[in-house]
Amino acid sequence: MNSKSIRDDFDAEVIIVGGGPIGLTTACALAHHGVDCLLIEQRRQPKEWSRANNLWARPQELLASIGVRDAIAAQAYSITRVNTLLNGRTVDPVEIADVPSPYGPVLYSGQDVIEKTLAEQVEAKGGRIGRGRKVTGFAQDEDGVTVTLAAVSKDDENVTVGPEETLRCRYMIGADGPKGFVREELGLGFEPKKLPNCMNRQVDAKLSWRRSTDFDHLWFFYYPRGFCGVLPVWGGYHRLFFLADDTGIPDRDPTLEEMQAIARDVTEDETLTLTDPIWLTHSRFQHGAAAHYAKDRVLLVGDAGHLSLPAGGQGMNSGFHDAIGVAWRLAMVLAGEGTQMLLDSYDEERGGEHRRLDDQQVRGFQNSVYRGKVKDAAMDVAARFIPSIGTLIQGSADLQQLTVGYPDSPLSEDHLGGLRDLLSHHAPKAGERAPDAKVIAADGASSTLFAHLYNPDGWSWGWSLLAFDGRRADGLPELRQAFAEVECWEWVRPRLVLGAAVASQNDAKVLYDLDGEGHAAYGIGDTAALILVRPDGHIAFRGRADRPDLLRAYCLKVAGREGA
Repeated sequence: MNSKSIRDDFDAEVIIVGGGPIGLTTACALAHHGVDCLLIEQRRQPKEWSRANNLWARPQELLASIGVRDAIAAQAYSITRVNTLLNGRTVDPVEIADVPSPYGPVLYSGQDVIEKTLAEQVEAKGGRIGRGRKVTGFAQDEDGVTVTLAAVSKDDENVTVGPEETLRCRYMIGADGPKGFVREELGLGFEPKKLPNCMNRQVDAKLSWRRSTDFDHLWFFYYPRGFCGVLPVWGGYHRLFFLADDTGIPDRDPTLEEMQAIARDVTEDETLTLTDPIWLTHSRFQHGAAAHYAKDRVLLVGDAGHLSLPAGGQGMNSGFHDAIGVAWRLAMVLAGEGTQMLLDSYDEERGGEHRRLDDQQVRGFQNSVYRGKVKDAAMDVAARFIPSIGTLIQGSADLQQLTVGYPDSPLSEDHLGGLRDLLSHHAPKAGERAPDAKVIAADGASSTLFAHLYNPDGWSWGWSLLAFDGRRADGLPELRQAFAEVECWEWVRPRLVLGAAVASQNDAKVLYDLDGEGHAAYGIGDTAALILVRPDGHIAFRGRADRPDLLRAYCLKVAGREGA
């Protein structure tokens, strides 16, 4: 729906530097929105091995919103259960898929598979990928960014050959990883913090043991010296990793025999056998996040702005939020429908979230690797009396990233506080993820709110305006008046959510909610209310239907002007 219009002096509207999973997802998202983008990647081929390989529920929702989730899922295992042992004691398994999302099962694939799939999606959507080229410099001005680059040698991809060239774009996105060029050139570098006395040893291999080898389980073992995980890797392999105290461990990649020996000891299964290894590695850990995720016309996504600890695979998953969040903002701004505040809010939201996640990951390592004898003993005792301690340790809803929200963002505006919010089970506030709920379409077909939130009416960066009647038969006039207040902004796509009122043929799209599931999900009582949902599925605005002026003022703040 968004036409491509590039002036002669621009080679692309957006240039992305870096072709890992997050750079490729950013390119997919921009192409989905009709933004002409060019991705520059130094590597000629995707990296081998799996490295980051899992997708949690919320990132899957975001990937589904740009139409690429199913292509990844076609080459991934669906995980529904997490099994946990504390010093050999089994605790209740965590049913990880039991969360309020259509994508509860966690997808486990491989980074190489994910990259290949996303690259195919970029090209299918009309995006462009330039491999074997290295960015050597860039300069910003009032109108855009001039990017300098050169081809890389066939013998050494870190060495450039031949003459340099320059390209012009309106905005540039750094997706070139934690050691990338873009962040440092922006002056946003940071000194990583090292985790002392800790090493990870890892193997991807064929696994045989006396536990299940079905590819729908994860196994975590908390043992005195550290933390072990057993998880699937696409292609019939399993990954075993051991995050542990490094005392007495040689600082080199482990051998298969060494990995099998420690695996047998930790899992207490002397029959465990590892064969056909495709990757043996070891690593130590550093972490940190940049103070900002944007500077003028250059923005950062994924590892280009942070160095994440590996617990739970949260690093790559958090980057998917970046990719989706930056793309719809740039699409609106480039279309002349958004103010600078949209881009400023990206820095505040995602930069703040990465710093929060960094703190959370450090706490996670304290609980898994740096437990110490006292904490270890306490966990062992707790496991005897709290069978569900696995759920508490893993924090399933948090791992699934469904709790990520931006209550303090300049894009979050809330006018529905008060006693009713306090009394409701949970009324999602501005900045939080908009929940799903079952509703009935005007033709009587069963539907869900999610089906009407993302890409509403074919508008890839449209905002859905949910208008609840408060289960009052006389609530329609207020809702119609609210729609009239914002009809000048075509990107605001109205939906009536009616628990009692009956719509006419001339009304906006109607979703019936006679059983009150939608009203309950959003904490709507007997007062007609307006909920404006952003393209990424976060609530932007909440207000009473009898105050449409507040909604109008909010839209004016976002767009900077009235629509055509």
